[in-house]
Amino acid sequence: MSRTLHTPTAALHAQGIGVALGGTPVLHDIDLPLPAARWASVVGPNGAGKSTLLKTLAGLLPHSGEVQLQGRPLPQWRGRERARCLAWLGQGESGGEDLSVWDVAMLGRLPHQAWLAAPSDADRVAVEQALRATQAWDWRDRSLGALSGGERQRVLLARLLAVQADVLLMDEPLANLDPPHQADWLLLVRELVAQGKTVVSVLHEIGMALHADQLVVMAQGRVAHCGASDDPATHQALEQVFDHRIAIHPLGDQWVALPR
Repeated sequence: MSRTLHTPTAALHAQGIGVALGGTPVLHDIDLPLPAARWASVVGPNGAGKSTLLKTLAGLLPHSGEVQLQGRPLPQWRGRERARCLAWLGQGESGGEDLSVWDVAMLGRLPHQAWLAAPSDADRVAVEQALRATQAWDWRDRSLGALSGGERQRVLLARLLAVQADVLLMDEPLANLDPPHQADWLLLVRELVAQGKTVVSVLHEIGMALHADQLVVMAQGRVAHCGASDDPATHQALEQVFDHRIAIHPLGDQWVALPR
């Protein structure tokens, strides 16, 4: 069940990152390289700073230190260029209740379009592919506001995929998804990584996170451990940050988290 991690060029690299929100320090001196063409999942207890870290990697929060995207500091990227390379799916995002599913997914193509330009054939192909990948194609003419929470999440995921970015950041992407669609998401992430994409996700579902290539274990605004998801040291760190209320066990060729 071993999954070997190589050390390719970092797709993202946080160096000495510190973040304060409302004057309260939230992240403390984080140094975290995230290799390209891998899936890293950020895990930890509530209040550990997981979402704050992901927002900082996306360039959405002021911070000390430096975030590099594909070897270049984020400020050196022009906005449209960065938006084509790095795509973001936030937690509980709204997408325009009156917009059709098609139009919401098409928002993911904005970094590829000239100002006020009509969608190109390439845009339409990308949106169709994204909607089909998330099984949302049949609702393309419905409004976002008419969908259930799980259906809505799949449309927002399609918007992310439509960007066709090299690096995809997802904060709680499994929110409102039932188990079959969570399994579909897992297969989709594996396909993205096989295509050379880099995926970084924040997950509360520890069992799903253990499928990742790499786990970033956080506690109290710091990275407590970063390592392969099948490494015993990673499992020990994971159990420790949850006060040993969970235990990691093998199940077939995978690992599961069970309550003690």
